[in-house]
Amino acid sequence: MDLRQIKRIAIIGATTNPEKFGNIVLKDLLKKGYDVLPVSPKYESIEGLKVYKSVEELPHDTELIVFIVPPEIGIGELKKAYGTGFRKFWFQPGAESPEIVEYAKTLNDAEFSFIKCIMVQTNW
Repeated sequence: MDLRQIKRIAIIGATTNPEKFGNIVLKDLLKKGYDVLPVSPKYESIEGLKVYKSVEELPHDTELIVFIVPPEIGIGELKKAYGTGFRKFWFQPGAESPEIVEYAKTLNDAEFSFIKCIMVQTNW
């Protein structure tokens, strides 16, 4: 997955808490020039950005969905996102599980990244 070609990234698990990775990653990607779309049912806005309540609300030109949620939440969100038409998924360390990896193997037309931190992978 070539992150240099991606402009619009959704973050499932975005938060207003500056000590949590859902906020740290969001601010990091914003600083790097990405168009970041926070996804969370808990907030109206984060860092001045409109928050989408679910993946089904995301604009269809969203290019990548980053998961920063526990795997038991992530598997359901992945299934909804795939069903909505999204095809590029990034699971931050700790967001993946054997169940998610096995499900990912059944999706031949989707791209996945597991284990790698998106903040590290976008440092160029």
